[in-house]
Order: sequence, then C-alpha cells, then structure tokens
Amino acid sequence: MHNTATLPILLKELRLFTILESWQSLLQKAETEGWNYTRFLSALFEQEVEARHRKRIETYLRKAHLPPGKSLATFDFSQVQTLNKAKVDDLACNIAWVKRAENLLVFGPSGVGKSHLVAALGYALVEKSISVLFTATTKIVQHLQAARRDCRLPAELAKLDKYDVIILDDIGYVRKDEAETHVLFELIAQRYESCSIIVTSNQPFSEWDSIFATNSMTVAAIDRLVHHSTILEINAESYRKKYALTQSNCTN
Repeated sequence: MHNTATLPILLKELRLFTILESWQSLLQKAETEGWNYTRFLSALFEQEVEARHRKRIETYLRKAHLPPGKSLATFDFSQVQTLNKAKVDDLACNIAWVKRAENLLVFGPSGVGKSHLVAALGYALVEKSISVLFTATTKIVQHLQAARRDCRLPAELAKLDKYDVIILDDIGYVRKDEAETHVLFELIAQRYESCSIIVTSNQPFSEWDSIFATNSMTVAAIDRLVHHSTILEINAESYRKKYALTQSNCTN
C-alpha cells in the first residue's frame, strides 16, 4: 500500500483544499465501488472545481451590492406586456453581449420595475461568473467626485474596470453640475468598448440635457452608451401607484 502521509502536505502546497477535505472519504467510496484511477481523479477534481466556482460566485455576490430578493422569477412580466420577455431571458442566459462589452439601457417612468429588472439580470450574470456592481448613479458619482478632488480619479476608474458590468440605476437623478457630470462622463468614456454598462432612466434621451453640463457632453455620452447597445422600454403604470391605490381601497 502506498504511503499517503505526505499527501495532505502536497495538497496544501497546491492549495487544493476541497480535495484535502474529501479525498479520504472519496477514496473509501472508490475502493468500495471499484472505481478505476481515472474516475477517482475526475471525481476529486470535479469537487475542487465546483467548490471554487461556488466561492467565486459568493465573492461576486458580496461585491455586487445587488438589492436582495430581485430575481427574474419574482418580476411580474404580466404587468409590463410591452417588455420583450424573450429578449430579457436571452440577456440573462447568453453572456456574449457582456463579452463584447455591449451596453443595456432600460427606460420607463418611475415605479415600473426598472431597478428590479436590472438587478435580476445582475444576479443572473453573477451566476455565470460575470462580475457586477449595482449602484445608484448619484452614489457612484459622489464617490468619483471625491476621488477627483483627491487626485485619485484615474485609480478609482481603473478599480471599476475590474467589474465586467456596472449597473447605473436612475441616471436621471444626477444633478446638472459640472463636477458631477464630468466624472459621470469619464466613467462612461472609460468603459466604452471595454466593459459593459447597464443604465436605468426615467428620462428619454431628449431630456438628458438636464443631466450633463453641455449639449456636446450629452451627445458624446449618449453616443458612447448607444453604440453596441440593447434598449428596452417599459411602458406601464407604476407598481407603487397601483399598490398605494390597492391599500387605499382596502382601508375604505
């Protein structure tokens, strides 16, 4: 019988921690069921790969800051019949658009589920090992403004490049302020044709002059976002308004 005393040391050195924990029990099963060496090794490495995948997904989810409970399963497509469900499912299942650094722009009035939809897509992408960051646009703009004041903007933008997809929720709430719109434009320009952006907006492009400081900056930002992009429009009545009316009727 071969001496296996050094095996744990070797597995630690190679950082094969899942195999380190499971090899003895799996070896016993292999001997009982008469596995050959190939099957035994395959089973060991499958467990290691699966464990690393789970850990990677857990890390991505922790760093994504996605709002809890927002999945495609809980999104009520029946309330937004103008939304192409097949297209949404394709965006969730087929990550080729992310690999091509394409964008997704979601338009619609407040309360129709834009944030829910893009967060659900974020969860679906993370499950496919795509790194995602979900943020209110005003929050990331304030963060980048502070970095700019401290002469750290290039470094902060480089950090954000580590995310395959950044979800900018409610871009229309950014104030038309030169400092704010400058860093927002820098973020859009930095990711152009290199990494994906998902944007939600309750304002059509024709009203984006209220976001950016100059018309030329507005045109340039829209041009970069629209090039290589998918645009979804949600035309429906506000969920929140419907809920408020329901609650009001219940109390009457």
